[in-house]
Amino acid sequence: MSVNSETSILFACVARGTVILAKHAICAGNFVEVCEQVLAKVSPDNSRLTYSHLNYLFHYIMEDRIIYLCVTDDTVERQRAFDFLVEIKRRFIVMYQTRGLTAMPYAMNTEFSRVLLNEMRHFSQMTATTSSYEMSSHMDSARSQMEDVKAIMVRNIDSVVQRGERLELLVEKSELLNISSTTFRQRSGLLSNRLYWRNAKIFIMFVVTILVVSYFIVCIACGGFKWPHCVSK
Repeated sequence: MSVNSETSILFACVARGTVILAKHAICAGNFVEVCEQVLAKVSPDNSRLTYSHLNYLFHYIMEDRIIYLCVTDDTVERQRAFDFLVEIKRRFIVMYQTRGLTAMPYAMNTEFSRVLLNEMRHFSQMTATTSSYEMSSHMDSARSQMEDVKAIMVRNIDSVVQRGERLELLVEKSELLNISSTTFRQRSGLLSNRLYWRNAKIFIMFVVTILVVSYFIVCIACGGFKWPHCVSK
């Protein structure tokens, strides 16, 4: 099932300041470069905010020094984006507690990028008519702790960009990744590696077998292991 580019969460990450701990994108783009600039503008105080830039929105939740951020088209409902961030925050805290406060860059990426992928797929594939109350019970609980999204400010990112800075998000939607094809490519890569090493082992065994057989043939032809008939004294 392909991702609808008009209603998708394009990029998501979890960071401590500008230190990205885990990330995932469903299409090609300079997300990391731009998001590092956005992360640098986030207040150290607990906050929730949306930055607008061209046709894209940067939504984030800052809580206890950890930033949960996603990038969407401006057609995506903000409520859905913040629902996504609340769920990502919950999953991250459950998995890592306070480890994110001292972790190295991308320390959680191998494991948590898969969580981001699954949640991005889930929220992106929800229809526009899906009620928030049709989500799981923990999402209902998280929603009760979230103030009305309408009260969360929307700022133009250009208003916080300092003179001389250049912030331009480039997204190649023609390269939107099909979730299933991504999984397929990952599995194909693993299979290819396994086949490569299996074939390499078979080739090595074949070469060793040829050498051993050739050695014994020469030994027989030359009268023994020391090749007395073939080696001149």
